[in-house]
Amino acid sequence: MNLKSIYIKNILRTVALAWIATSCVNYLEPYPNGNRTTDDIWKYQDMVQGLVGQCYENMPRGYNDNEGVYLDGASDDVVITSTTHALSRLATGTLPFNQDPFRTYWDRDYRSIYLVNLFLKDRRGYNTRFLIDPHLDSLVKNRLQGEAFALRAWFQWDLLQKFGGMANGQLLGFPIVLEPIDVKKETNLARNTYDECVKQIVADCDSAYKYLPIAHRDFLVKNVNDRAYAGGRYWGRFDGITTRAIKALVYLTWASPRFNPTNDVTRWELAAKHAKEVIDFKMKTDAVTNGFNPVKAVNWFDPNFGGIVFASRYNNANDAMERMFYPGGFQGTGSVGATQDLVDAFPMKNGYPITDPKSKYDPAKPYADRDPRFYATIFHNNADAVKINSTKVMYTFENWQNAKDAAGPAVNSRTNYHIKKMVFMGLNWSDNSINRQPHSKFFIRWEHMLLTFAEAANQVEGPSGAKYGMSAKDAMAYLRKKDNTDGGKGFTTDPYLTEISSQGKAAFDGFIKNERRIETCFEGLRFFDQRRWTTNLTDINKPTHMARIIRNSDGTFTYKLNEVVEARSYTSAFLPIPYDEILRMSSLVQNDGWETWK
Repeated sequence: MNLKSIYIKNILRTVALAWIATSCVNYLEPYPNGNRTTDDIWKYQDMVQGLVGQCYENMPRGYNDNEGVYLDGASDDVVITSTTHALSRLATGTLPFNQDPFRTYWDRDYRSIYLVNLFLKDRRGYNTRFLIDPHLDSLVKNRLQGEAFALRAWFQWDLLQKFGGMANGQLLGFPIVLEPIDVKKETNLARNTYDECVKQIVADCDSAYKYLPIAHRDFLVKNVNDRAYAGGRYWGRFDGITTRAIKALVYLTWASPRFNPTNDVTRWELAAKHAKEVIDFKMKTDAVTNGFNPVKAVNWFDPNFGGIVFASRYNNANDAMERMFYPGGFQGTGSVGATQDLVDAFPMKNGYPITDPKSKYDPAKPYADRDPRFYATIFHNNADAVKINSTKVMYTFENWQNAKDAAGPAVNSRTNYHIKKMVFMGLNWSDNSINRQPHSKFFIRWEHMLLTFAEAANQVEGPSGAKYGMSAKDAMAYLRKKDNTDGGKGFTTDPYLTEISSQGKAAFDGFIKNERRIETCFEGLRFFDQRRWTTNLTDINKPTHMARIIRNSDGTFTYKLNEVVEARSYTSAFLPIPYDEILRMSSLVQNDGWETWK
């Protein structure tokens, strides 16, 4: 390293250390009431419960953040309108350490882990007396103990997804902390191996399962008098079946090529097994009157929707998603736009991909006769925003060159597509009474489990095996026959599914991945999916594309659908460990590819 490089690096270190001084989080602040000391917590049973309850408050409540649709903006599904946004800078290789969008999540996760560790330490939380009645007291303490283990598993899983990676030739995770230690104090933590982190998360899920009911449902609580302390009123908190779902997601990532260099098939088996357990529960136990229905469309505005496995607490009467997705012409901010690459992933209405001659796709009319899921997910040129339960057109999108919604202004998407998924179609800011609906984040839902099972089961036994009582093909059939949020129906006949399943494991794997892309777009999952599926940077660094549209004199349109809108320039498949933490803790090593963040 030359003297100039050393000089620059020293300046960066000085700036970073100054940043630390302004960004520290005091983990030992008493929770949840700042007027009490940490010792006082144990004198008040409400505060003991607050150690667990605060962790739910730490979770995001929507998709309009750097863990949701903006994270998709660092993948090939979305382009962020602002080129100075941190995730846009990450995608284009220009992210500075002092704009690290993931720094806050490191703090949040460890702060939450501190709270549950405090509850779990020496079983002090469990041994707290919450109620006089011994039976009811046991319901409360068992639930809280189980939730504490589940919450620790959840926040550890978040750390592993975001910060796990290769460092110095070894797959590493995060520093495992099982004691109530403030990691912002004088600590010098080392990262545990990736495998150790997986095993700890799984162990915490299993510990949680021992204490929790299988699900928080009134119909599962036989004693009516117990429902004040058990059952449906705790919907939205961790339960037994959610811990099985977490394990399925952890095993799926651990089984994927980037984290499974020897292709250990037992990892795929474990992912399939636990996903199937969740699927069976939803179909055999949760499928009660007004409960879960496998064909019913996702209702993004119902916090009690039956397809939820685990979701955040909700923001009531909220319009944040609609504001960011609609263009300026309809009082939105056009903050993000779907890519042409994502649009091309949607098949035609007969189920065939647009690259297949049987699809009858016409590039001169790219939005005609597409899969109904496309119309429920993306606003395209000349599309109408129709008010729910009516034929009233609230807005028509005009994305041709120099039109009101065309790329260019800061309030319009850069791709000439706007996002419809998660938009409540009953909201019109011009109405006398504006109809805003609840918004929450569906962390784990029915469709996620179908996709997890299908991907894992296909790796174990191909598309049509019978080992689990359901095949990967069966799971995908459930997914594709599901109704969509725009009133469209799923596939009642599906010849393409039959064809692709007959072509073997590799072909079906590609099909599953494309279906996962369609189903989970804008949920913040694509970024991690792209990385776990590949062992190189080539696929991650493919540029994103937009639609360039010309309106002809006769009212028809000419489409150019292969124009690059934003390049991708990643030097690492992993996210960085926060730079100031690397400087502060000598035992903490940085992920490969972040040489200037060491």
